[in-house]
Amino acid sequence: MDPAVPMRRNVSSTRVTAVRAAEPFERADRLAAEEPMEIRAGGPAQEPVSVAVTMRTPGNDFELATGFLWTEGLIRSRDEVVSVAYCELPPEEQQYNVVTARLSRPFDPASLQRNFYATSSCGVCGKASLDQVKVACAVLKPGPILARSVVAELPGALRQSQRIFEQTGGLHAAGLFHPDGTVAAVREDVGRHNAVDKLVGWACMANRLPLSQMVLMVSGRVSFEIVQKAAVAGIPIVCAVSAPSSLSVEAAEDLGMTVLGFVRDGGFNLYTHPERVDLGT
Repeated sequence: MDPAVPMRRNVSSTRVTAVRAAEPFERADRLAAEEPMEIRAGGPAQEPVSVAVTMRTPGNDFELATGFLWTEGLIRSRDEVVSVAYCELPPEEQQYNVVTARLSRPFDPASLQRNFYATSSCGVCGKASLDQVKVACAVLKPGPILARSVVAELPGALRQSQRIFEQTGGLHAAGLFHPDGTVAAVREDVGRHNAVDKLVGWACMANRLPLSQMVLMVSGRVSFEIVQKAAVAGIPIVCAVSAPSSLSVEAAEDLGMTVLGFVRDGGFNLYTHPERVDLGT
C-alpha cells in the first residue's frame, strides 16, 4: 500500500568538517531525513480530520499512519481501514507529508481529546496514563519462552537490518522477531515510537495482529510509550539496548509484559515477568 519513497527523501547529503587526531578536513556526509507528517482520518462521507503531526523519517508512511491509529486505540480491526493514501495534490505541490486513512465506520473526533489527554506527558500524572492503558488493553497472554542465547543475538540481528543507519548513524530501529531469533520485520525512524508504529502498521495491514508470539527489540531505551504501544499490539516481550523508565516497568508489570533492558555484549537485565525467559546456558 505504501509506494516506494525515493532514497533521497530518507537520506540527505551535506559537507562537514571532520576533526580527528590529525588536521581537520572537509568531507561528504549523509544525514537521516526528518520531516513532519500529518495523519488524518475520516469515515464514510466525512471530511477527514487531523489526528496528529509527527516528526518522522520518510518511508513506510502508510504503515506509520495505520500503526499510530492502532496503538492509540483509534482503530481495533484491519477491516476498519478502507484505504490509506497521500493527500491528493498536483505533482508540483506534492510533498508526501499528509496521509489520510479512510475508515469503514464514522470517525469521532472527540475521541482524540480523550485519547491524547490520557497519553500526553504535559499536565497528566503517571497514574492517569497507566490507568488509561489498563482500560485500553487486556493483560497479555503467556506468549513464547525466549532462550537466553536468543536474547544475546537480538541486538546484532537488529543492527544488521538497519539499512539507513548504516549510511547515517542517526536512526532508531525497532524489530519484530520470532522466538527462535529470526527476523520478521525491522523499521527505522528518527523517533523510536514511530519505528514501533511502523511495525504495528505493517502487522495490521498483513492481518497479523495481535502479535502474541512475537518479540520486540528496540535500539534505544524502553519508555512508557513503547510499552503502551507494544501492549496494545499484543506483544508479550520487549527488549532494549538501553534502560527502561520507572513508569514503563510499572506498566509492564501490571500488563503482564516481560521487559529486558541493557541487552548488549551477551548480557541483559530482566525487569518484569521473568517466566518468559529461559536463563539456562
